[in-house]
Amino acid sequence: MNSKTLGALVTRFAARLRFPQLFLLTAGLLLLDLLIPDFLPFADEILLALATLLLGTWRRERVGDEDDDSDAARAARARRVGPASKSNAP
Repeated sequence: MNSKTLGALVTRFAARLRFPQLFLLTAGLLLLDLLIPDFLPFADEILLALATLLLGTWRRERVGDEDDDSDAARAARARRVGPASKSNAP
């Protein structure tokens, strides 16, 4: 696999993320941190790896999600918003 193919795969993956620049910055910092020795071995590497994984799984919401009136779409919106608050009326 050459560097152009690898770069195209990373760019295509990052384009689907909510914050692609932040993901690429965190991944770059992780790679740089792995190369530089430090006093506490693997402590900051583990934290940066977890942050990179978190940003890598944080996807964009679908565009047509709000226009869909299916039961599944309403249930998904209800889970995101939470239950409606009850008023204290008698």
